[in-house]
Amino acid sequence: MTYVVFLLFFSLALYIGNAAASIFLGIIFALGIKPEKTFISRTIGTSPLQIGIVILGATISLPYAWSVSASYLPWISLFVISSFFMGLLLGKLLGIHHRIAFLLSAGAAICGGTAMAAIAPIIKAKPQELMVAMTIVFLLNALAIIFFPIMGYYLEMTNFQFGAWSALAIHDTSSVVGSALTYSDESAQVAATLKLGRTIWIIPLILITNWVFNRETEVTKFPRFILFFILAILLNTLFNFNAQILDILKLSSQSFLMLGLFCIGTQFKVQELKAISGRPLILALLVWLMVIPSAYWLVTYF
Repeated sequence: MTYVVFLLFFSLALYIGNAAASIFLGIIFALGIKPEKTFISRTIGTSPLQIGIVILGATISLPYAWSVSASYLPWISLFVISSFFMGLLLGKLLGIHHRIAFLLSAGAAICGGTAMAAIAPIIKAKPQELMVAMTIVFLLNALAIIFFPIMGYYLEMTNFQFGAWSALAIHDTSSVVGSALTYSDESAQVAATLKLGRTIWIIPLILITNWVFNRETEVTKFPRFILFFILAILLNTLFNFNAQILDILKLSSQSFLMLGLFCIGTQFKVQELKAISGRPLILALLVWLMVIPSAYWLVTYF
């Protein structure tokens, strides 16, 4: 019975085709049905999102990716570094434990949950600390998927501008693409390409964190789907897919993205909200509220 309801809810999410609707239908499913921890939507994690992003890469050519990212790479690097150290500074001022501040700063600066999961063993973060940081970022990402497209329409941003803004200002890759996909296919392509520039910073983050905390870690924690995303771009460039194939790829990508967002929604737990204290949430909000207008200024006036 649970699987039947799951298929009905997911079919509705796929029919609507909206990222925010998908994630909230997943939340409604989780609250109403209360699936077991071993239920498929909770065990596959973000795999459908990663598959969708890789397929999205197959709709982008290398010349397009370079034209989109070349002028923004220095700014992306500046955003990553300044956001990270601003988070650490605010964490110290707010009296937040250094491990939680480190997790939230890494998540805000680079790629949300992926960055936090990668450095958590290095800094010896407690499970509760990682859960709090993950929940905060999850909530902010959910808000971004809903309100960023609304703000983009209100501000009359172009497809390119909105994709770049999402890539710079939203945490997780999945939410970046989900928000941009709500705006337009072009925005999703721009967002996925530019977000790659932020995600690559996870490599120096792991190495530097390991050096600072003097702990060993595995470099394999780098999100491998990003490598497949690059490979998909190279395949598009090599074979120059025609319009019919591109349409199939875009439809497949959107389907996997909607499935992934829906599955993320099914992992929502009310009790995790109760574990969030005020100061870590304030830290994450302060960093985000500085990044959002800065990123908007960059993409509209640069």
